[in-house]
Amino acid sequence: MASFVGILKQYKSTFWIANTIELFERMAWYGFFFLFANYLTKSTDLGGLEFTQSQKGMIMGIGTGILYFLPIITGAIADRYGYKKILTLAFVVYISAFLAFPLFDTFTGVFMVYIYLAIGAALFKPVISATIAKTTNDENSSMGFGIFYMMVNMGAFIGPLITMPFQDNLFYIVAAMISVNFILLLFYIEPDRKHDSKPLGESLKTIYQNIITVGSNLQFMVFLLIIAGFWTMYNQLFFTLPVFVEMWVDSSHLYAFYAEHFPIIAENYGHNGQIQPEFITNSGAFFIIAFQLIISYLVMKLRPLNAMITGIIIATIGMSLTLISQSAVFVIVAIFIFAIGEMSASPKITEYIGRIAPKDKKALYMGFAYVPMFLGNILAGIVSGVVYEKYSDKYKFAEDFAAANNLIVDDKLTNNQMFLSLAEQQNITPLEFTNLLWQQYHPSNFWMVIAAIGGLAIISLFFYDRHLQKSLQK
Repeated sequence: MASFVGILKQYKSTFWIANTIELFERMAWYGFFFLFANYLTKSTDLGGLEFTQSQKGMIMGIGTGILYFLPIITGAIADRYGYKKILTLAFVVYISAFLAFPLFDTFTGVFMVYIYLAIGAALFKPVISATIAKTTNDENSSMGFGIFYMMVNMGAFIGPLITMPFQDNLFYIVAAMISVNFILLLFYIEPDRKHDSKPLGESLKTIYQNIITVGSNLQFMVFLLIIAGFWTMYNQLFFTLPVFVEMWVDSSHLYAFYAEHFPIIAENYGHNGQIQPEFITNSGAFFIIAFQLIISYLVMKLRPLNAMITGIIIATIGMSLTLISQSAVFVIVAIFIFAIGEMSASPKITEYIGRIAPKDKKALYMGFAYVPMFLGNILAGIVSGVVYEKYSDKYKFAEDFAAANNLIVDDKLTNNQMFLSLAEQQNITPLEFTNLLWQQYHPSNFWMVIAAIGGLAIISLFFYDRHLQKSLQK
């Protein structure tokens, strides 16, 4: 067996270029995506678009769902026209989409730009993954993909740290990050690929036939649907948690701690005595970077389904803890517990699909690993939209409270101005008004819905393990 250094020396330059491209792409994507939910829903006088939670859920759910569905098609397009050309096109779409966002403030306009951005990301995803696969071999692929996923998480952690202090210029910063990849493409040597000489229409017909083939395996489809429940829960970290923290969580104690011991953090990631919600939720990416190897080692010998069930149980407990407190520190603890569950379950999902796939259809089945993410995003959009709006929207509760107590609501005010006005009419501070609504309307009940989704996934996966997966492997 080759040594660690020996394996590293086996990787060609294209492998390292592809990983660096992935790093900058993820920095740009998560630098934007972590801030996107609050950008859509925050009051206009605070720099947001003041969309409803339902509108936010529709944009993020459908758009991100499309992102994970399209690689089934865009992978075939890349095989036909070449990886380097498709990467170039993807980066052009990324940059033009980011630069277009500030030009639109209507639901339809922002929705269409996000769909356009999702197409760019869908062009990128299969090409960069295929490059890693083609620049590794049986001996070094495990470490190669480990390096690749480390780049994913490093980008997810670093990107928001760069963009958070400069939210007024968010879209220009992430466009600049992506632009670096044009320089890297100059050094990108396209790996050997099997050129698809068939007409594109015929290639797409083959994809359709493959979907029918895999779709006829009902047991496998049941597994994918169950795992979609896990991804529905996971996506609340991006779709809902930043909004929930912005509305309900008091991070003043955390701000005071940073101001005393790490003033640079308070200066760059604090505002009005509170820590930015995205800084708090970004702790999940840090935990994954710090603990993924340890957790992977601990669950290495577990059966994939056992590891998945255990991981989803832990993740559900983490999400459920947000029911208890408005404390930012408590939210970070909840995110840490959720991250342990995610690190236990997520890698095992891909491993399990690889194990159960027929030998002559492994690539085909692995291509469907994105289907639960597609479904999970669609469902997460619904949950973080209409469900959150009903159970946890602070501004909706404020209007309900005003109606019940004969307070004056001026329709011309922004959401933030309306909230401040209602607090002033009661001679209390905005924080006291937030706490009053928390006690009266119990917005944390939203997380009971998320816990129920996790619980349903756990029970379903348990029965799948006992009754369906054996017949799947026959």
